[in-house]
Parts: sequence; C-alpha cells; structure tokens
Amino acid sequence: MAPSVTHVSGTVAGDVEVRFTQDGIAVCRFRLTETPKQWDAAAQKWRDLDPIPYICTAWRDLARNAAESLISEVSVLVKGRITQVKDDSVYLSVDDLGVSLRRRIAYTEASLPSPITARPATVPPVPQPATAPRPAAGRPGSPPAWWDDKRASRWA
Repeated sequence: MAPSVTHVSGTVAGDVEVRFTQDGIAVCRFRLTETPKQWDAAAQKWRDLDPIPYICTAWRDLARNAAESLISEVSVLVKGRITQVKDDSVYLSVDDLGVSLRRRIAYTEASLPSPITARPATVPPVPQPATAPRPAAGRPGSPPAWWDDKRASRWA
C-alpha cells in the first residue's frame, strides 16, 4: 500500500534542524502545528480545535532551502507523505514546502525588491544658501531700516 499523501497548513514550531548523511545528503527536520477550525453555529463564530503536531523531514535541496528559509512561527504549506503516527504526532516525509502568504510577504531570489525601493519615499529638501538675498528696503515685506543695525549688534 502506498503512503498517504496529504496537504497541511500550519505553523513551524521551533528551530529547523539540518544534518548531513555520510554521503553529504542534507536532511532537515522541523515541527509543525496545525490548528483546525470548526464553525460553532450556536456562537456564530469559528473556534479552534485541538492542535495536531507534525514532525516533518525533508531531503536534499528541499532540506537546504527549508533550513535557510524557515524560522519558528512562520506559517507554511506542506505536501508530504504520512510515514507513521506515533506518540500523538504525525510524521511526514515532505515532498514540497512553501511559505503561506496569508500573513506575510515572501521574496524569492528572483523577486527581491530593487535597492531603489529601500530609499526614502520623500525627496530630501534642496540645501539653501546660508544667506538668502533680502528684498530691497522700502518694499512691502522687507525689514525696517533699523533691523540690520540691531542684528549686527547682536540685539544689544
């Protein structure tokens, strides 16, 4: 009988461990928790059911990529084969893995934002000269004649 393939949406719980076989093949293992929800008609809202713990194992490039990409509390989507159910946990051999975009933005190497997008959105002000030209005396909006004398004497 072929192993049962399943799709799981859950949250990574803890750190991703990566090891290498004697032949140099990467193997990673991480815990995943899925919290199913059920509609409560009486209360007219969704309620959480008991969490389901998974222990996931990935191999080769998928293991390397998972070890570099996943951290605790990240929501992921996993496609894998159930290998056993033991100690209240479901063991999965992971075939495919992705970060859920429901609560975050994820970038790939090809879609990283340009460094230009990291620049501030506002344009910095143009530096002004230290002394701006004054309007000629006697014009509306110009300072009175005594202004320059008082300013030169430091307002004494």
